[in-house]
Amino acid sequence: MKNPFSPGAGTPPPELVGREKILEQARVLLGRVKLKRSEKSMILVGLRGVGKTVLLNEIARQAAKAHYLTVPLEAPESKPLAVLLAPHLRTLLFQLKMSEKVRRGLRVLKSFVGAIKVKVSEIEIGLDIDPIRGSADSGDLEADLSALFIAVAEAAQERKTVIALLVDEIQYLSEQELSAIIMAMHRMQQLQLPLVLIGAGLPILTRLAGESKSYAERLFDFPKIGPLSPTDAHKALLDPVEDAGAEFAADAIGKIVGLTKGYPYFVQEWGYQAWNHASEPRITLANVQTATKKVLQRLDDNFFRVRFDRLTPREKDFMRAMAELGSGAQRISDIAEVLGNKVSSLGPMRAKLMHKGMIYSPEYGDMAFTVPLFDQFMCRVIPKMRFKK
Repeated sequence: MKNPFSPGAGTPPPELVGREKILEQARVLLGRVKLKRSEKSMILVGLRGVGKTVLLNEIARQAAKAHYLTVPLEAPESKPLAVLLAPHLRTLLFQLKMSEKVRRGLRVLKSFVGAIKVKVSEIEIGLDIDPIRGSADSGDLEADLSALFIAVAEAAQERKTVIALLVDEIQYLSEQELSAIIMAMHRMQQLQLPLVLIGAGLPILTRLAGESKSYAERLFDFPKIGPLSPTDAHKALLDPVEDAGAEFAADAIGKIVGLTKGYPYFVQEWGYQAWNHASEPRITLANVQTATKKVLQRLDDNFFRVRFDRLTPREKDFMRAMAELGSGAQRISDIAEVLGNKVSSLGPMRAKLMHKGMIYSPEYGDMAFTVPLFDQFMCRVIPKMRFKK
């Protein structure tokens, strides 16, 4: 019951270490926009398990503390952005004291909803108000989303407040949706309106944003969220245990840092299990070694398995071929050789795996897993290569 560690999806760790620069950058961004000074929005990019969602939630708390109105979203793979966004904007507008600008924002939102090509039942937002014809109702998402953001941001500006749109898993937006949201944020900067976007997603986002709009790099910063340094990983393990009246043996904490490679989710998982396997206030190397079996079982059954089960048999073969080549980025030509295929034949497979968020391309011609330690899992779940010609 006193275990200080908290492995989970987006669960705040007991000690948020190694992310001070990112949080300071967010604090400056929120402060400058509130003071009506131009500043780039930001999108956190990193692999699974590095704590992007935790950071996004912490930034949301910062924004709320600074009296921002926040709109937290998680982009799903199937639900359209407009359907996801409209109910939140309705709630936000009703939080503002009614005025001419707020009423106009609601009318533009009604126009926007009326133009969305989806089932009405999916996006019924109950606005008993007349739409504004010719505003955000063209059916062109790029034009309509910009018009909607302008109307909402002008309402916020009139009420002397600021809006923070916080979007997790941005890589799941369609090409059209990503382009529309980049264009809308471009208009926010041009008109110096009080609406800022802070997002998070996989490393593929940097390339997707650049391909969508060439000026994306001038609108957004893309801070990279990586594993913790050995020093920060030690602190993330040691401080919570000491605060709970226990301690780590030096070789035990060193073993966890080595096994986890500093990835925050794994640090929490190993710390959690090591605590549970210790019968004394001192966590030993033997406790860590015993706990490792349980950790791997939990990761294999949950963290890794939910991703593995989304793959087709041929996609599993592709991923297993990558794992056969070792950790880190692998050349697509080497993967093709292991599979006994031509490089040209792997294009569709590679595209599907990238769309599913399983792999990304850190450099042209290279492929890497988006999930740390997934190569080890693939070798455990498919111990024998069955596909090599």
